[in-house]
Amino acid sequence: MKLSREEVLHIALLARVGVTEADVDKFREQLSNILNNFQVLQEIDTTSVPPTAQSVALQSVMREDEVAPSLSQEEVLANAPQRVENFLKIKAVLED
Repeated sequence: MKLSREEVLHIALLARVGVTEADVDKFREQLSNILNNFQVLQEIDTTSVPPTAQSVALQSVMREDEVAPSLSQEEVLANAPQRVENFLKIKAVLED
């Protein structure tokens, strides 16, 4: 499908792209080649191909949640740089 000069100018207007006369000729050829490639794809029989959203099957890379023993409060606080009674002491992050 060969695009006309007017069609290329219309596409450029829709895309808000300024084009020179040399650009019109170059884009006319390039866009025509792209449309020809789509025409080839239109001719392929896809009636036996089921519609899909992904080209490859998706699988989760996340592991299943498993219950596991946890550290005790004393073990956690033993690694803290600062503590106040049974709490971690940290610098203020937000100010009023």
